[in-house]
Amino acid sequence: MSVLIVIPARFASVRYPGKALAPLCGATGQEKTLIRRSWDAALAVGGVDRVVIATDDDRIRAEAAGFGADVVMTSPDCRNGTERCAEALDALGGDHDIIVNLQGDAPLTPPWFVEDLIAALKAHPTAEMATPVLRCDGRSLAGFQEDRRAGRVGGTTAVFGADGKALYFSKEVIPYTADKDWQDDNLTPIFHHVGVYAYRPSALAAYARWAPGPLEELEGLEQLRFLERDHPVHCVEVDARGRAFWELNNPEDVARIEAILKDLDIE
Repeated sequence: MSVLIVIPARFASVRYPGKALAPLCGATGQEKTLIRRSWDAALAVGGVDRVVIATDDDRIRAEAAGFGADVVMTSPDCRNGTERCAEALDALGGDHDIIVNLQGDAPLTPPWFVEDLIAALKAHPTAEMATPVLRCDGRSLAGFQEDRRAGRVGGTTAVFGADGKALYFSKEVIPYTADKDWQDDNLTPIFHHVGVYAYRPSALAAYARWAPGPLEELEGLEQLRFLERDHPVHCVEVDARGRAFWELNNPEDVARIEAILKDLDIE
């Protein structure tokens, strides 16, 4: 099966304008832009036939071309990464069986997260789309709670049924845990939604035709459009293998991500 990774990237991020071009310092002191680090993360994934960056901004296009990336220009009217992936697939001719949306703000995504996601979609031929979830330990849950106390919107959490089908995604910390005091290394019942999606081409085509629903607009979460249209989202639990994970959502996340890059000895 042919697998395409699309990295959707825009300049006009609401919470952090221009973050795709934000420099991130690695373990050796070398700075690379967020989009470059996201590209490197995509190239580390095995079993992929092609990787492209999809953007509507000439500054991002120029930066991506500078490090040799394959770039597809898309419309500024795309409301989220899924719509941008759908448009990129159309521009490329649609000749792929699985399309992965590796969002351009997740440079710490381990390759096995994406590989496990692709494997899950291949193993479930009736599934239209899938996304990874990572069980939080006490330390990562504390990061979520710190963001909420500070009035920042950080990562997204997910709840799902026994069959793995998503019940809901939220930028709040769900489910409610009665303010239990979790130790740093203890596992919690909270699942961090990892911002990666794998779709069938038919799911992407349908998504692009649908208008956003009220839950998507309230939460600002693109995957809720599938749930609001009664199209299941398959959650795939992944194992961090002791590796820290976080996305760049706010300017305050830069220091957190740079610290993880150094801990992981990523240049």
